[in-house]
Amino acid sequence: MEKHKLLYKTENGHSLEEINNTVPIPEKGSFWRKLLAFSGPGALVAVGYMDPGNWVTSIAGGAQYGYLLLTVILMSSLIAMLLQSMSAKLGIVTGMDLAQATRLKAGKKWGFVLWIITELAIMATDIAEVIGSAIALNLLFHIPLLLGVFITVFDVFLLLLLARFGFRKIEAIVATLIATILVIFLYEVIVSNPQMADILGGFVPQTEIVTDKGALFLALGIVGATVMPHNLYLHSSIVQARQYNRSDRKSIKEAVRFATIDSNIQLSVAFVVNCLLLILGASLFFGYTGNLDTLGQLYRALNDSSIVGAIASPVLSVLFAVALLASGQNSTITGTLTGQIIMEGYIHMRMPMWARRMFTRVLAIIPVVICILVFGDTEAVVEQLLIYSQVFLSVALPFSIIPLTIFTSNKKLMGEFRNKIWVIILAWGISILLTVLNVWLIISTFTG
Repeated sequence: MEKHKLLYKTENGHSLEEINNTVPIPEKGSFWRKLLAFSGPGALVAVGYMDPGNWVTSIAGGAQYGYLLLTVILMSSLIAMLLQSMSAKLGIVTGMDLAQATRLKAGKKWGFVLWIITELAIMATDIAEVIGSAIALNLLFHIPLLLGVFITVFDVFLLLLLARFGFRKIEAIVATLIATILVIFLYEVIVSNPQMADILGGFVPQTEIVTDKGALFLALGIVGATVMPHNLYLHSSIVQARQYNRSDRKSIKEAVRFATIDSNIQLSVAFVVNCLLLILGASLFFGYTGNLDTLGQLYRALNDSSIVGAIASPVLSVLFAVALLASGQNSTITGTLTGQIIMEGYIHMRMPMWARRMFTRVLAIIPVVICILVFGDTEAVVEQLLIYSQVFLSVALPFSIIPLTIFTSNKKLMGEFRNKIWVIILAWGISILLTVLNVWLIISTFTG
């Protein structure tokens, strides 16, 4: 396999070649200086764990069951940390991203099939970003949803502008938007004045999660949507942007270590954001019997004193919409990069960044536009499409998580960096669990 790796890189180039090996790492320096140099890829990965598609589920979970499901969010975050660390390790040790490694093993024919499946997952992610941004524009500026969808096409130029300043600047922009989301929801939770004892109690597993059918449904939904398949491809590629010594064991080991720390820090931030969403739902909406099924309903509820009491204000609503818009813009960046990674890795096709972005975005807005024209320009209609778009993510997950587990457990491929036995057992257990849950999510989506 080592020989094949070298041949693959010689014939087909590195993953994201324009950024590969471009970010300098200090040869000598303190732990914190090196960590700062390696920090960045984790932020781009964390974006997928704060997707607007999960916002309603988290807040609804708090509204219906209080702090009960916090333990589920904790478990989901730990699963994400393990899988993303495996993804980063694959990229650093082999010099291949997950798409390249899978194509090498599967061959040209199956590589094309897997590209189609993963491309649909990228489109699904982009649809969620389009819908989230369009709704945010509607809530903030009263722009009709259909017009908002077309406005999102101009995100292409935003990404192109950022790309001109280098990959490090893109990482900084994403980290800033994540910080914006974190600060907004932290402020809203503080204003809602939750009980700290109840929050801490939510991290203690309760049998009610399993015995209550409704709680189990939400818990499975949270766990099943934990890992976004595109994140595994993305992480295995962008960690290679750092200038570590590819032929030195010590340098590779150091790169794996710092990439894992960076990933865990950023996923911890995503964990906090998801907890804040559930806490917000529990502290403001617990016991509320009305509908909180759409992002628009949540936006209006934050400004309704009959629902959230005296703290209701336009400020809370506007900040919620701003966070939604920030989340959408983050997805613009990560979706484009992942699309390029899988296209180059699976079918060896390269195209300019603007063409790749335009291609992905146009494909994403077509179903949204058709849905609006046929069923109406309403939040409920658009957000229903968002739910169905997640089905493609569920379909694609096994085709990314299972190869990742196989590759990182392969001694010939990974050498001394192969997964430890306990990691192999745990990773296979997680792979099977998430695959089963995502099959269940697909069935439940279409059967109601």
